[in-house]
Amino acid sequence: MASGMFDAVSVVVRGTILQLVTPDEMRGRVAAVNTMFVSSSNELGDFESGVMAHWLGTIRAIIVGGCLTLGVVSLTAAKAKELRLFDYKKYA
Repeated sequence: MASGMFDAVSVVVRGTILQLVTPDEMRGRVAAVNTMFVSSSNELGDFESGVMAHWLGTIRAIIVGGCLTLGVVSLTAAKAKELRLFDYKKYA
């Protein structure tokens, strides 16, 4: 239940930021591309998870997936200073 709640908050925050930082004349196109990627990500993720579970076994696939996720988050946090310093007040 908590995971679903946090995911819903994440979706709202990302959607709000997307609308705030996109110029008016590009908003529709940016929203369309974003929707296409978000809509297909679940299916691609399900496929990838199934393949990994088949190859590695369920437990190993979960551990590898978790480690890869933490690695990507750490790398993004280290490399994307803009995201860490994002100030929504500048756009409000």
